[in-house]
Amino acid sequence: MTDKISKLQQIIDNSHRVVFFGGAGVSTESGIPDFRSQDGLYSQKYKFPPEIILSHDFFMDYPEEFFKFYRDKMLALDAQPNTAHKWLAKLEEKGRLTAVVTQNIDGLHQRAGSRRVYELHGTVHSNRCMRCGSFYSAQDILDSTGIAKCHCGGTIKPKVVLYDEDLNMDIYNRSINAIANADTMIVAGTSLTVYPAAGLVRYFQGDNLVLINRDATPLDNTADLVIHGSVGQILGQIEIR
Repeated sequence: MTDKISKLQQIIDNSHRVVFFGGAGVSTESGIPDFRSQDGLYSQKYKFPPEIILSHDFFMDYPEEFFKFYRDKMLALDAQPNTAHKWLAKLEEKGRLTAVVTQNIDGLHQRAGSRRVYELHGTVHSNRCMRCGSFYSAQDILDSTGIAKCHCGGTIKPKVVLYDEDLNMDIYNRSINAIANADTMIVAGTSLTVYPAAGLVRYFQGDNLVLINRDATPLDNTADLVIHGSVGQILGQIEIR
C-alpha cells in the first residue's frame, strides 16, 4: 500500500488537469449509505425493492410510497463533507482539478467548496412542481408529509434522475469534455456498473487512470493504478503541493 500511495503522490504532483469521477463510496464516510455493498440500500428490506421505488413509473403510480422511502433514505441533510470532498475542493482551488463528475445527489462536493461539479444523477437540493415549476428545497421536502405538494396543488418532483429517466445531456456532454481533456482521471467509490455514467471512462485519453474503490471493478485490469480502500483515507495521505 505504501508503494501505491507514493505512486499516487507522484501522479498528482505531475498532473495539471485532473478530473475526478466518483460514486456512492465517496460519501459513505459522511454517513450516507451506498447502494450495492453488503450493507447498502439494495440489501435492506422494504415493502418494495429500492430499485423499484426509485423508478419513474413507481414515482408516478405510488408517489406516497416513493416519498416515504425518499425522506427516510435519500435526504441525509445533516451529512458533512468528508476528507475526500475537502481534498478535491483544495485541488480545484490550486487550479489542478478541472471538474468533479459525480453520480451522487447529496451536494457534498459543493458544500466542501468545489465549484465545477457535474451531477450526472441530479441533486436532492433542487425540487420542482410538476404543474407550475415552483422551486422547493430539500428541507421543504423533508418537512412535508405524504405526497410532497406545491402551493398550487401540483406534485413536487425531486430533480434526481430516477430509473427509466434520461440523464441531462448538457451535464453529460460537459462531463465528456472534461474527461477527454484531462491528463489524469481518478475514478473512486464506484462499482462502474451503472450505465451510461460508467461508460464515461472510455472518453479518457490522458496519461494516468487511477482507480480507488473498496471492491474490485471491471476496470481493475486496465487502470494505471488501482488502490483498494477508503477513498477519504487514501486521498487524505496525498499532499497537494
